[in-house]
Amino acid sequence: MDSRGLDAEEKAQPEPTSIPVEGEAPVKPRGLLSRIRYYEELLDRKLGIESHSLDRVLPENRKPPNSLTMAFMWASATMNISCFSTGFLGKEFGLSLGQTIAITICATLLGAAVTGWCATMGPGTGLRQVAISRYSLGFYPSSIIAALNVIEQLGWASVNCITGGLALSAVSDGHVSIAVGVVIVACVSFLFSFVGLRGVLMYEQYAWILFFIIFMIIYGESAHRANLAAPATVTGLTRSGNALSLIGVIYGSSASWSSIVSDFYVHYPVNTPKIKIFLYTTLGITIPTCIGMLLGACISSALGTNPEWAAAYDNGIGEILKTIIYPGGFAKFLLVLLVLSGIGVNCIAIYSGALSAQLFAKPFAKAPRIVWSFLVFVCILLLGIAGRDHLLDVLENFLSLLGYWNTSFFVILFTEHYLFRGGSLANYDLDAWDTPSKMPVGYAGLTAFLCGAAGWIVGMVETYYVGAIAKMIGQDGGDVANELALVFTSVAYIPLRKLELKYVGR
Repeated sequence: MDSRGLDAEEKAQPEPTSIPVEGEAPVKPRGLLSRIRYYEELLDRKLGIESHSLDRVLPENRKPPNSLTMAFMWASATMNISCFSTGFLGKEFGLSLGQTIAITICATLLGAAVTGWCATMGPGTGLRQVAISRYSLGFYPSSIIAALNVIEQLGWASVNCITGGLALSAVSDGHVSIAVGVVIVACVSFLFSFVGLRGVLMYEQYAWILFFIIFMIIYGESAHRANLAAPATVTGLTRSGNALSLIGVIYGSSASWSSIVSDFYVHYPVNTPKIKIFLYTTLGITIPTCIGMLLGACISSALGTNPEWAAAYDNGIGEILKTIIYPGGFAKFLLVLLVLSGIGVNCIAIYSGALSAQLFAKPFAKAPRIVWSFLVFVCILLLGIAGRDHLLDVLENFLSLLGYWNTSFFVILFTEHYLFRGGSLANYDLDAWDTPSKMPVGYAGLTAFLCGAAGWIVGMVETYYVGAIAKMIGQDGGDVANELALVFTSVAYIPLRKLELKYVGR
């Protein structure tokens, strides 16, 4: 945000902790939070760390990044060891390599398209994604989205800390524990997110180049070992169920960005073409995600015929990468660089997690973003250390759950925008985003979201729970939670929103 925008906001909302202009006596801050905000304001003026991160970014105050950043930032966030690890789930589900490849491409594209559409709302409104959801879900029910967002970002970041820790442990031949690796990745990520949106985008728009080169090297050393001839180890309805479950996991991986994507687009011009935003975002997620996942799928297909790789895989993702890349010294060098791949998604996670925490309720917004960033960072550390020995279980369960609620979130925003607001942002009172009395009450949004949750429950397949409908599809169950969430949310929201507008008027 430039100095003109900051001055305007300070005049509109004076605070006793504001940094005084030259010639004025300094105002001594009182209380811990006031002191933190005082120094946050000071750092914003000196370094641009974005102390007013929640405010709507007005068109005249925007400093747009390069348009290609809309694609490159997601490439840096998704071309990482976590996506590579997810590629091994096809084998875990008993599917052939050919089936896994087809599912990975289609499910990734579908989930990325959901995120791509949500991204189109950012430049037009200048609002963060949770704030945008208030216009459909309602002011207070949108707090549910904020809370789920925080949980989602904690999960994403902890998964990436685990994979980074595994890589560092492999590089050091076990001398550096996975827990220490988790701490290192989390700390570096926190430093970039501390600066704010400028720091995050500065890292994201270039980091992907390094990871792309590394993945291409790994493809060159391993892809020829892929076993396309190996058949699926499950058949019939069980194979169908497992395929549905894999679709749910991979779709959830890409759709999970939909609830935060606009957080990073608020500085783009209002007139940025929507098709450009949609395509850059969708392809920016799809292509790099598939690069990582398909590499994991190819390597996993060779485990049955390559005992050395199978033995290394039993010791962790980092060990199998170290075994595949040759020679050994070069392998360790690349693994150290790959650890940095987790930083990309962690920067996004910590930044958006802190914003969502502030948007949970008005009292929460009083705490500076720096405070919430630090709390998110601490939670990531604890989750990463606790789950470091259960990576694939975390991926299978966590990524599926992300897709469930993001599907309901997307359906409500999409339906509200086109069916009840005519597909035009002119029908949104953008200045009222933080005024509860001017937002929908939320009867329709909350009820529809809960109906969608009913669909998740009966259709989900998780390690510790399989829904009643999901149980009917094969021996292991088939995950149809996203499909049911789509239907249940749509069927509930449309009539309820009509009634809400008729009897409540907003």
